[in-house]
This record gives sequence, structure tokens and C-alpha cells, in this order.
Amino acid sequence: MTQHTQEDKLTLLLVEDNHEIACQLSDYLALQGVIVDYAENGHIALAVLEENVFDVVILDLMLPDYDGFTLCQRIKERVNYHLPILMLTARDSLNDKLTGFTVGADDYLTKPFALEEVYMRCIALSRRVLLHQDKAIHLGDLTIDIGQRTAQRQGQQLTLSHTDFEILKVLVLAYPNAVSKRVLNQKIWGDDVPESDALRSHVYTLRNSVDKPFDQALIKTVHGIGFKIDVSSHKNSDSQ
Repeated sequence: MTQHTQEDKLTLLLVEDNHEIACQLSDYLALQGVIVDYAENGHIALAVLEENVFDVVILDLMLPDYDGFTLCQRIKERVNYHLPILMLTARDSLNDKLTGFTVGADDYLTKPFALEEVYMRCIALSRRVLLHQDKAIHLGDLTIDIGQRTAQRQGQQLTLSHTDFEILKVLVLAYPNAVSKRVLNQKIWGDDVPESDALRSHVYTLRNSVDKPFDQALIKTVHGIGFKIDVSSHKNSDSQ
């Protein structure tokens, strides 16, 4: 089975109130290199989504506090980036599936399911997002081409190490959300996070390339959380 590479870690939120199913899924996905966060009900899921950025959500329809269809719709309304949702349910009627897709589900899988199929569907959903992503992403005066692994600011080519580029890519894809230090560490190094504060060092060198030569900083520290790309000052200066 093809696993995500270290430079392409899949981050996933599992929303499931059945602890046995949740443990089976979490353990299996973790073995495939997926970074899994877990919420046992809808309220926890929404709170986690406010503080973190994910590639995919696996959502069980039968939750103790939320109807799964309602929760799916709320997630799509609240999250300001494209977040694919894979619905899990014992309901296999066509009407239920149509309702799921109507409220924003991106895929639908009925129980019982094979763990490998859940994993492969999550991989497919995350890749589908990237396929629809512009090859060159423009944020303020920053341009990053993920396919070519190049970045420019104000037309000047930026010299970035492999790891620095990966950090910038994660921040750009999460824009305008902040990315926690925990998620950044997992995205870049997976379970092999260096003992030293490697993230701090790489953010420092990244800022030296992306921010220091220019008048305004793009990479902002969000105290208590992590880092984000902020182009608000660029918008203000453009309007003056």
C-alpha cells in the first residue's frame, strides 16, 4: 500500500461516538502515517475545527448531540477553506445519500466498511482538493508554485531549503487560518520530530527569506497557537 510521504502528511479529524470503531479507525490510519484527531460528538468537533486545519473530516451520521447532516452543513458554513467530508453511516438508502451530498458531503461510505477503503477514500479526497488548486497561489505579493516548489515575493525568487518550503506550503494552503505548532511539527516530521526546537529554527530562516528583505512581514505569530500568513497590511497599503 502506498503511504503518504513525510512531506505530504495527511491530517484528519475523526468524528465518531462509537469508541470501538473510533479506536479501530484511528489505530489503522495512524499506521498508514495519517495524523488523526478525534472528537466524540459534534460540539467537540466544531471546537477542534476552530483551532486546527485538517485535510479531511470523517463524520459519523449518528452522533449523540448532532444530526450528522446538520453538523456537516455547519462545518461547511464555518470553515473558510475547502475541507472534504467523508460520511460514515449504517443508512444506505439513496435518499440518505442524496441528503448527505446536498448538505456538503464529498463522499459517503456505509457500515460495515473495510479500513483500507476508508484510508484510500481519504487519500483520494485530499488529492482532489490539490487537483483543483491553482498551480501558482498568490497571497499579497507572495507567489508560491507547489508543483515547481518555487516561491517569489515582489517578483524576486526566494531561496528556501526543502523544510522551509514545506512549512511555507502548509501555511499558504491553510490561509487565512493559523496552523498550530503541533500540526506543523507533524506535517513536516510526522512521528520523527527532532528533539531540539527545529521548528523555531526553520521558521526563523523562513522569515529571513520571506520577510526580512521586504517592508512588511507575511508570516505572523499567533500567540498560544502557532503561525499564519497575514496579508491584511498589504490590502490596506494597496488601497492607499
